[in-house]
Amino acid sequence: MVYENTLEFARRMDAEDPLRHFRSRFLFPKHNGTDVRYFCGNSLGLQPASVQAHLQQELDDWAQFGVEAHFQGANPWFSYHKMFAEPLAHVVGGLPHEVVAMNSLTVNLHLLMVSFYRPTAQRWKIICEAGAFPSDQYALESQVRSHGLRPEDSIVELVPREGEYTLRTEDILQTIAEHADSLALVMMPGVQYYTGQVFDMEAIAAEAHAAGAYVGFDLAHAAGNIEMQLHNWDVDFAAWCSYKYLNSGPGGVSGVFVHERHGDKPELPRFAGWWGNDESERFLMRKGFRPARGAEGWQISNAPVLSMAAHKASIEIFEEAGMPAIARKRDVLTGFLEAAIDEASAYNGSDGFRIITPRNTAERGCQLSLLTGSNGRELFNTLTKRGIIVDWREPNVIRVAPAPLYNSFEDAWYLGQALQGK
Repeated sequence: MVYENTLEFARRMDAEDPLRHFRSRFLFPKHNGTDVRYFCGNSLGLQPASVQAHLQQELDDWAQFGVEAHFQGANPWFSYHKMFAEPLAHVVGGLPHEVVAMNSLTVNLHLLMVSFYRPTAQRWKIICEAGAFPSDQYALESQVRSHGLRPEDSIVELVPREGEYTLRTEDILQTIAEHADSLALVMMPGVQYYTGQVFDMEAIAAEAHAAGAYVGFDLAHAAGNIEMQLHNWDVDFAAWCSYKYLNSGPGGVSGVFVHERHGDKPELPRFAGWWGNDESERFLMRKGFRPARGAEGWQISNAPVLSMAAHKASIEIFEEAGMPAIARKRDVLTGFLEAAIDEASAYNGSDGFRIITPRNTAERGCQLSLLTGSNGRELFNTLTKRGIIVDWREPNVIRVAPAPLYNSFEDAWYLGQALQGK
């Protein structure tokens, strides 16, 4: 598509956007009395306007029914988590019994690795990326140590080639093949948090399985951002948060995917809890854990209903819009912003900034990462003072993420102008 970096073009694109009406269903922070230009959905998504009503419903049921709201409320709490199964399956490309909303992201990664990182004398290594989000690195290190192993002997880190910022798929696959005889787990993000690179999860899963290893993904920056087919890609497990592109509030409930081939294996080791037990026996209060079918069998505790009410408000919007439509707008909107940033980059010269996110739309989602020069922090502060909310990551990257549900083409044009100092 040929983009014109003009306000008229942006407004014409907005007028033709089939998702434009969703913008009004989100609440924007204010700057000098007007809505900010918000490009930080990759860190914390905006609040859906319906969140308050969803929360109030549960508060009202709590007030009216007390404990009986577990069964008598408008959305009975006993089965509250079940309403997310089908919508979340649509978001990540799984089957309804392969997904469940529970806990928080890193907690879920630990619970899943209890089942899927089972090192032996022959297989003990984990392959991950060197630039993984610190929480993932801490989780992997502590999992390795819990088995009496040393991270420096057990964790194989992937690094980009010299002078490059993103990983090449062929290098990932080659590393998996090189460690095939000792590999227990490949643990990767779906989308790299710093560069915005989308990894080829299908190819990684196939190579990991060919090596005899399990494969799991942290989808924190992928869920609600890119289309996925976790079931068809034969992924063993995945987890994600809901407070970024899924707009479900700070610390919002996480989601889990467990492929169905593992979901009916009660013998698979796991940390058990009351809510993961077969619900037909849950109130018999007897010993002997019998896991529920599918991903529900990894639950520990009952649903955090008030947090999940906010999640429900957002997931209803995703169901209405649909991931295919969201992805279509994402590519065009991010492409337009890319063109505007390129023009601004040329305007600013060698000490300005440049995009390090892949140019190929199949290798990126919403996010564009700008590698800045010596004045990067100053540029970030200038944007903030103008009511443009972006994200700074040390040592020198500004991340911008136009979310298709609430960002407009005019937003993208405005950011491009601001980057030129206009």
